[in-house]
Amino acid sequence: MKNIKLTISYDGSRYNGWQRLGDTDNTIQEKIETTLGRILDQEIEVFGSGRTDAGVHALAQVANFHVDESKLERFIPDLPDFIMSEANRYLPKDIRITSCEKAHDRFHARLNSKVKTYEYRIDNGPVARVFDRRYLTRIEEPIDMDKLRKAAEYFVGEHDFLAFCANKHFKKSSVRNIYSIDVREEDGIIYIRFKGSGFLRNMVRIIVGTMVDCACGRFDMETIPHVFETKDRANAAPTAPPEGLFLIGVEY
Repeated sequence: MKNIKLTISYDGSRYNGWQRLGDTDNTIQEKIETTLGRILDQEIEVFGSGRTDAGVHALAQVANFHVDESKLERFIPDLPDFIMSEANRYLPKDIRITSCEKAHDRFHARLNSKVKTYEYRIDNGPVARVFDRRYLTRIEEPIDMDKLRKAAEYFVGEHDFLAFCANKHFKKSSVRNIYSIDVREEDGIIYIRFKGSGFLRNMVRIIVGTMVDCACGRFDMETIPHVFETKDRANAAPTAPPEGLFLIGVEY
C-alpha cells in the first residue's frame, strides 16, 4: 500500500462542504474519492486536514489516501504524476489537485497537522465588486479598522473557544491556540488572516462575526473575556457568511 499526499484547491461555492455526507454526493471529499476510485479501479478513502463548511473555499487543502498498487491494471512508473494528471482530467473544473506525492506510511493529513492558516475576506468598498461576489462577504456599513484590530487581540493565544463553536454538543477539548490574527485593508477589501493550532466548527466565522460587530459598534469588545468564560455560543455575535473564507494552507 502506498500513502499518497495531495494538495487541493477548490471553489466551494456550489458544494455542501468538504466532508462526505450520507444524503448527498455534492461534497468535495465525495467528488475526489469517486474520481480517484475510477482512475485507480479500487475503493479510495481520502482523509482531509479539516472539514471546510458549505460555501467555503481552499487554496491549499491537504489530504492523503492509500492505494493498493497490486490492484492496478498495469505498472505505473510515476504513480503521483499519473494520479494528478488523470484526476484533474475527470474532476469538476472547480476542484484541482495542485500537487501529488508519495508520503511516509504513517502520514495523516489531519492527525499530523501542526498549523492551519485561514483568511477571511470582506468587501467594504463604496461599491460592491460584481465579479468577486462569490469570494468576498459584502458589508455595506463602514468598518472601523482600529476597532477591528483591537477586537482581534482578544482572540490571540490559547483559549477555550467553546463559545465560538457551532457544535453545542462538542465533547472533546475545545481549547485551541491562535498564534496570530493579521488584519489589513487594500482597495476596499479587508483581509483577516488567522494562524493557529486548529479550529472548531465555524470558529473562524463566529470570531469574524464578533470582530465585525465590535468594529461597527454593535458588540462591546470589552465583554469578549466574559463570553469566553460562559462557554455559551449564544453570547457571541452571529456567524459570518461562508463565501469570504479560504483555507490558505496547512503546515506539518
